[in-house]
Amino acid sequence: MAKKIANVSELRRHDKYERLIAVAKQHPALATAVAHPCDETSLRGVLEAFEAGLVVPILVGPTRRIEEVASRHGLDIGRFEIVDVAHSQAAASKAVELVRTGRARLLMKGSLHSDELLGAVAQRDTGLRTGRRISHVFVMDVPTHPKTLFITDAAVNIAPDLLAKRDIIQNAIDLYSALGLGTPKVAILSAVETVTPSIPSTIEAAALCKMADRGQITGGELDGPLAFDNAISPEAARIKGIHSSVAGQAEILVVPDLEAGNMLAKNLSFLSHADAAGIVLGARVPVILTSRADNVRSRMASAAVAMLLAHRQQAKEPVRA
Repeated sequence: MAKKIANVSELRRHDKYERLIAVAKQHPALATAVAHPCDETSLRGVLEAFEAGLVVPILVGPTRRIEEVASRHGLDIGRFEIVDVAHSQAAASKAVELVRTGRARLLMKGSLHSDELLGAVAQRDTGLRTGRRISHVFVMDVPTHPKTLFITDAAVNIAPDLLAKRDIIQNAIDLYSALGLGTPKVAILSAVETVTPSIPSTIEAAALCKMADRGQITGGELDGPLAFDNAISPEAARIKGIHSSVAGQAEILVVPDLEAGNMLAKNLSFLSHADAAGIVLGARVPVILTSRADNVRSRMASAAVAMLLAHRQQAKEPVRA
């Protein structure tokens, strides 16, 4: 039986992540195909996640190169299975194959480019596609903000249209629910909080809210367009005279396009000292998409989020947080 977890959003500073990782440790580690872990950062991240009891790695890449990196940096990978392939593209394809055949339950990016891994995931016949659009969510622990913030999509969909945004939102809502956080408040962001024909994202925001009213998006409370300030600040929402259950209380922030999302996430990371766990949704299994700039806590949180979601998908019942 799944164990009850304190609400992640109620915790202080980076304790939101620490609690999330602690929760994940209550569940069995999952076999994880790691595509091309051929530098110190990616290999160390795998080792840390293994030692925390989150993953059982299957390293996919050139065996000699992986072993040389491990030896050079004093990393003990003797307990890990290595599947030898020649290069990063082959590693991406083989890692996806391990998931398709059931040998792995999670997929993790190593030192290859994100496009290589996601290209293999998106292949029509050999990939991990579902009927849902693939999208990315940053699960952000901002020390100065009381809530865990989900930002989407800041890494995969460059300029999503209305139907793509519907899937992006639904993916994020489903993740929020799977982490046991309840019903999320979803803010559709733009530069202003009024529908303005000269700003297309405001029109799309209004349409997405109406789609939620008609049951085309489920499981969350939507409002938009909202500017960033009145999405997360009750005082800003009050000053602007915005009255809704979402304004000032948003937990999922849906950005107009990848550029806006990427800048927002990085601003929070570098100016507010936020940590950003990255996960790709909409495929058959969660994809752990880490960055070379990620610290240990972010990498661990990415693995924890993916692990909890995978257990939720298997159990068909919420992992309560």
